[in-house]
Amino acid sequence: MYQRKRIVIALGGNALGNTLPEQMIAVKTTARALCDLIEEGHQVVVVHGNGPQVGMINNAMSALSREDDTQPNTPLSVCVAMSQAYIGYDLQNALREELRKRGFMRTPVVTVVTQVRVDPDDPAFANPTKPIGKFLTKEEAEYQAKAYGHIMREDAGRGYRRVVASPKPVEIVEQDAINSLVDANKIVICCGGGGIPVILKDHHLKGASAVIDKDFASCLLAKQLDADMLIILTAVEKVAIHFGTPDQKWLNDLTVSQARKYVKEGQFAAGSMLPKVEAAIDFAGSGSGRTALITLLEKAKEGIQGKTGTLIHL
Repeated sequence: MYQRKRIVIALGGNALGNTLPEQMIAVKTTARALCDLIEEGHQVVVVHGNGPQVGMINNAMSALSREDDTQPNTPLSVCVAMSQAYIGYDLQNALREELRKRGFMRTPVVTVVTQVRVDPDDPAFANPTKPIGKFLTKEEAEYQAKAYGHIMREDAGRGYRRVVASPKPVEIVEQDAINSLVDANKIVICCGGGGIPVILKDHHLKGASAVIDKDFASCLLAKQLDADMLIILTAVEKVAIHFGTPDQKWLNDLTVSQARKYVKEGQFAAGSMLPKVEAAIDFAGSGSGRTALITLLEKAKEGIQGKTGTLIHL
């Protein structure tokens, strides 16, 4: 029997391109894949990455402050907010256009500029590892460290880059507003780039120099929305163990306990597949009937139908 699902979809960076012109093209392909699910009757909530986009904004703002000493440096949290708004602008227009082509004349698509609270005592703040921005010379890196207090690290002989913390999300500040929009059958784009990282001080939300992993933010969002499914879209059709070796094996179906065993064995790379699998385990293990799917963007519809992808469940 067909069942309409409430689905949170985490879009990988390949769904958005690396430049403004690329993004304008990429969102059309992305919109078609998302609209396939909407047309099937599913309720879709969209989270997206922002790596290239927030890096571009950060570089532009840093260049401005170097050229004009009256311009203060723009905090990373503000750069994330900017990226949420302009990615949302392109994506919601692409979704609206694609839905209208398919005969849906009422197309309520909305982007929520979303803050996500993190814990100031999260261990990640003591060991920032997430690189952002462009490669710099040693002299440029030393200037940036002195002028702005940035932590700079040499990157495999390619130059120096700023590194920031990647703390776990604790609370989605605009969750109530998102719930209301989703309950009213709006198509919501939110938590872009993992959300604007903020720390609560008394009643004030202060931006943090951090980047929140979008997969963990998507997992928290899906749990708070009581979603049926979390779909993490990435650059491969399925998850594999022994990846890149002669023993490589693609995985179709995993229980939470099996997935945890593979994580413990170190089967998934920390910088790529590991956070996706960990987020999928967290969501699928959080309640009966909740499932997580990891697959390609263009395979999302087939994945929901059980034809492809890696499904994680209790």
